[in-house]
Amino acid sequence: MKITTAKDILQLRETHNLNFFEIALKYEVSTSDLNQGVILSTMERQWAIMKQAIAQGLDPDKHHLHGKILGREAIKLKTSYESGKSICGITTTKAIMYALSTMEVNMAMGQIVAAPTAGASGVLPGTLKALQETYDLEDNKIIEALFVAGLVGMVIAKQASISGAKGGCQAEIGSAAAMAAAATVYVLGGTMEQSFDGAAIAINNMMGLICDPVAGLVEVPCHKRNALGAANALLCAEIVLAGLPSVIPFDEVVQAMKQVGDLLPACHRETATGGIAISKTAKAIEARIMNDE
Repeated sequence: MKITTAKDILQLRETHNLNFFEIALKYEVSTSDLNQGVILSTMERQWAIMKQAIAQGLDPDKHHLHGKILGREAIKLKTSYESGKSICGITTTKAIMYALSTMEVNMAMGQIVAAPTAGASGVLPGTLKALQETYDLEDNKIIEALFVAGLVGMVIAKQASISGAKGGCQAEIGSAAAMAAAATVYVLGGTMEQSFDGAAIAINNMMGLICDPVAGLVEVPCHKRNALGAANALLCAEIVLAGLPSVIPFDEVVQAMKQVGDLLPACHRETATGGIAISKTAKAIEARIMNDE
């Protein structure tokens, strides 16, 4: 089974009468030496790891969960949410809280699932866990959505990049938001076209986003950009499910993202030599970390 573009996937649906999840699963079988049962159990394990990371990041007893700059910030948002101070609403606030908690486990070198990268690992699990709680979704449905998200990520990787070093943060957080938007539309009963529209709008919203990690660490601004990615995914899903399509098709948006990424200077592609990474405060943080080491 050959898939490079969204158009390929839409054509497979027409010729084989398969839904998004079924195409993703068959693609995995066709491109690996694993059978369907092993592939499904592997994805179940990945979802279990995602949920575990979310729980660990919000556990007040996990005092070791901090990086060299940040730590224990998701708990502050949880406290604010539980006190009734949520601005964004239940689902979105939970999504950004879970995205932050996952990233804090990542910063502490804990176990996470790269989705599609470690630096963007909070977006997809944060979004899907919030949706699961709001809509009382079974794990099986979430696992199907993970396959959908994975297939969307694969198409982005084939046509552009999911690497911050190659395409800037648009390639990491932007791709993760696209994957989460497509998965959200899927679990809420949208069409395949709507899933791709949600993914296209999500990338559009983050087009040109640079990668400028302070001190070269996946903490600032990566931590809060994961929260942004989760909120972006939900926003895009709501837009398309209300009947507002993406004007530009998904494949064309991905190709535009590649063009933009290729034009980004090296200082804005994960080298920590541009953006906020060279601000006065960032350089002071970097000096402190180096002295501590």
